[in-house]
Order: sequence, then C-alpha cells, then structure tokens
Amino acid sequence: MASKRLLLALPLLAAMAGDARASLADGKLPDGVYHCEVYMLGMFLGLGDVTVKGRLYSGPALFDRIQQSYHYQMSPTGEITWLGPLGGYTSGGNSISLTQATLDDGQEASFDIVMRQPDGAFTASTCTKRDPAEKS
Repeated sequence: MASKRLLLALPLLAAMAGDARASLADGKLPDGVYHCEVYMLGMFLGLGDVTVKGRLYSGPALFDRIQQSYHYQMSPTGEITWLGPLGGYTSGGNSISLTQATLDDGQEASFDIVMRQPDGAFTASTCTKRDPAEKS
C-alpha cells in the first residue's frame, strides 16, 4: 500500500519541483521593478530601475518617467538578449557584452549586466528585483 502512495506522490513532487524554476523554463523574468547599481570608486552607484512585465522591459529610468517598452529574450540557461535600447548601457558607444539572470526565487530574482565601454574596458552591474512595498 505504501508503494502505491509513493508512486502517486512522485509525479506530484516532480510537478512541484518544476514550478520552482518556472520563470527560467518559461524564458522570462518575474514581473517587477529591478534596481540597478554598480560598485565603483568605493561605493554603490544607482543606475536606475528596469521594469519588467511579461516579455517586455523598459528603462533603466532614474526618475519615474514613462518609457517605451521593448521585448527581451531569455535562453534556457538564463542569458538575456535585450531587443531594444537599455539606457546608458547601450548609448555613447557602450554595448552589452552579456546579461545573465539569477532566478533562485521569484522574490530574489536578479540579473547581471556586463557592459563593454568604447575604450574596450568592461563594467559589471547588478539589477535586483525590488520588494513591491519598497520605495526609491
């Protein structure tokens, strides 16, 4: 009798485990506002907020200005391709070298952006999902 219960429970446990990483499997970030910052000159500098909803993003925005939304794609390994501009990351000769998502938990979701500067130097920043109750 116990073995029958185990056989019935295994598919349920497998389904629950699959949901834990649903965002990565679905190819999208959890919806929300991601605060981006870089550690430079001995301090953390805020670079603005990126807003994600579904497979669309806008920002980064330093002030609560309404911005146009663009699509993004995420590979099964969590690498993000931005299909539109990404503020200062993609202006003034800068370009995105790599963006990697970390989706261990929907509330702890983040992504790291490695930007290549015109002189060939690289700068890395982290964008972390804000708690909805948190204000700038």
